[in-house]
Amino acid sequence: MGSEFQNPSSLEADEQDQLRTSIFYCDPYASYQKGALEKNHEFIRYIIPKGKSFDRFDQNHIALMIDHINSVSRDSLNGKSPIDLAAVLLPKEVLEKLSLRRIDPDEILLKPSLLQ
Repeated sequence: MGSEFQNPSSLEADEQDQLRTSIFYCDPYASYQKGALEKNHEFIRYIIPKGKSFDRFDQNHIALMIDHINSVSRDSLNGKSPIDLAAVLLPKEVLEKLSLRRIDPDEILLKPSLLQ
């Protein structure tokens, strides 16, 4: 387990000790506990291969990567992309506040060159 997980309460709470999220751990070698999230991990590794550091990436890089990943259509979503479903299920203001945007299918790039 990485050092970032040694103090989970520092991730779950803000500087004022207000809960902002909850972290749940899966058992080792139990990828079935992660559900569809495992596909996102696979896509992240297409863009940032295992062993490469995330240190040089800022929030804009990560947002760009997530926009591309969330724009990929999935068989598990009946050919829709996560962003397509979010656009139907969430108020437009939520997507705007999260700065989520859809990438045209012809422009989706899941390679390291995306973040160059």
